[in-house]
Amino acid sequence: QVQLMESGGGSVQSGGSLRLSCVVSEFTYISGCLGWFRQSTGKEREAVALIESISVNTYYADSVKGRFTISRDNDENTLYLQMNSLKPEDTAMYYCGAKDGACTFRAKFWNSWGQGTQVTVSS
Repeated sequence: QVQLMESGGGSVQSGGSLRLSCVVSEFTYISGCLGWFRQSTGKEREAVALIESISVNTYYADSVKGRFTISRDNDENTLYLQMNSLKPEDTAMYYCGAKDGACTFRAKFWNSWGQGTQVTVSS
């Protein structure tokens, strides 16, 4: 089973930037989808940004379009999420995920998760 480990979270002020990283085992063998999700207290886990492993097509939640960028580095077996113009409502635990098959924004169809990294944005 694929293993994922996130890093790069922290505390920033509104308008600031962070870059999250996720090291993925068996990176080159994942033929499905990789993505970033987030979950804040009392809310369901929601998709933030997804990337298809073969076509490298990307998909973003409306709330982060134009501010966040998902990318992957095959040489480093790493998935990234560049987050700019951060807002207090971006505060959440951020998770890296992997799944077989097509990308979907529905978290229940994802079968592999990292342990999460906390992002806190203060106003």
